Amino acid sequence: MKRWEVLARQVRRTKDIEQLNAEAEAAPDQKLKRSLGVIDLISLGIGAIIGTGIFAVIGTAAAGSAHHLGAGPAVSLSFVITSVACGFCALSYAEFASLVPRAGSAYSYAYATLGELVAWIIGWDLIIEYAVGNVAVAIGWAAYFHQLCAGLGLSIPAWLSVDYRSAHEAGLAVAAAGGQVGPDQALYYAAWLHHPTILGVPLIFNLLAVLIVAAITWVLVIGIKESARTNNIMVAVKLVILLFFIAVGAQYVKPVNWSPFMPNGFAGVWTGASLIFFAFIGFDAISTVAEECRNPGRDLPIGIIGSLVVSTVVYVAIAAVLTGIEPWRHLGVADPLAAVLAHAGLNRAAGIVSLGAVISMTSVLLVFQLGQPRIFFAMSRDGLLPAYFAKVHPRYRTPHVTTIWTGVAVAAVAAVTNINEMVELTNIGTLFAFALVNAGVIILRFTAPNHPRVFKTPAVPLVPLCGIAMCAYLMAGLPWITWIRFGAWLVIGLVLYLSYGARHSLLKPRSA
Repeated sequence: MKRWEVLARQVRRTKDIEQLNAEAEAAPDQKLKRSLGVIDLISLGIGAIIGTGIFAVIGTAAAGSAHHLGAGPAVSLSFVITSVACGFCALSYAEFASLVPRAGSAYSYAYATLGELVAWIIGWDLIIEYAVGNVAVAIGWAAYFHQLCAGLGLSIPAWLSVDYRSAHEAGLAVAAAGGQVGPDQALYYAAWLHHPTILGVPLIFNLLAVLIVAAITWVLVIGIKESARTNNIMVAVKLVILLFFIAVGAQYVKPVNWSPFMPNGFAGVWTGASLIFFAFIGFDAISTVAEECRNPGRDLPIGIIGSLVVSTVVYVAIAAVLTGIEPWRHLGVADPLAAVLAHAGLNRAAGIVSLGAVISMTSVLLVFQLGQPRIFFAMSRDGLLPAYFAKVHPRYRTPHVTTIWTGVAVAAVAAVTNINEMVELTNIGTLFAFALVNAGVIILRFTAPNHPRVFKTPAVPLVPLCGIAMCAYLMAGLPWITWIRFGAWLVIGLVLYLSYGARHSLLKPRSA
């Protein structure tokens, strides 16, 4: 048989569900510790979902910008629409999570339905969602932490809190504006003015982002239960602070600010929904810890759907209070929750909310940094990556090798990268993965119709098709440059698969 024919057969090979589940239990030296319960899973989901979306993106979605319409007070409706779209995807994830309780999330699901090549593409694509997305969160965390420290009277040099490129661009922009410094340029311009040099080379890098990633990586290495316990504490504090904002802010709501409710019609509401879609994507991170659940068949669906419901309720309540305190046109700032409280003269309350933002982003970092190593771990165990990445720590029973290398990569990129470049890639990669998971559920209903399912996605194929349609619609609205970067990323992944993965896959035909 010709080599290309062997390869063509191989890339279409799938692993049946029994084989996937058996492999997770077969190798004692690659077995993860099962210690997570349903509360831990719901908390992990909330930790990943409630983060940058509610503390930053909500303001832009409501107020709009030069490039898009604002939803106005109807941004709360945007959250409902987005939660419905994510709900379709969550139902598909829940069925797969109960069928294939294995580390790897959508990668493992694709291996069971769409074939090895698509599984590789999904695994490579998930790097964009988890690792690249975490770079953006780490950069945002550094900015909020610097702001919080400044409010407490603690001085951290600006040149240790931003990247060189952003500082340089701010310096040029301020010079062009005759010395006028905008509120969004202050931190970057301060770094450009006061940075030291070594042999004439400007010393500007995001040390704060590096330090938080290093701390999160250490927590994740020492144990999944310890990581979950840390996340549970942060989620509890985060929810208390958000409830504090609702309780305090409700006293300053002016109903007149809710009129007109939809100032830009449904177009503004839909645009707002597209912008905040990525505030919900954290629920899929729950599926990456399937092999560390005590009862995955029952608890994973509850964790995925439960965290989505809780987060939606919180989002809608926050949106209603926020748009009632301040006219919607004034909300387009980086820290809208703290800004409206400060404008109302509640500076102490604004400081508490800023602390909530730092804690919130820390929990997002922890959950996403937990997910990426387990994707690599699953791919390595299947032979698509070197076996080195499938090592489990003999004492902590965590995938320490992939955890450490992920931390190193995220920290290195976060130290020198602009946040906008990272966010653009994260969007399209997540939607692509969601669409394929929905397709996989439909396929598996035909290829394994009689396999017992602890949880079944209702109204198949209607619900998965709705999920695919929503993902496709939102992907179509992304800038063309994002598509080019995504295409280049997939080409790099394909080259790696053909040069290594296809040659070392455990499913490689013996005759090859």
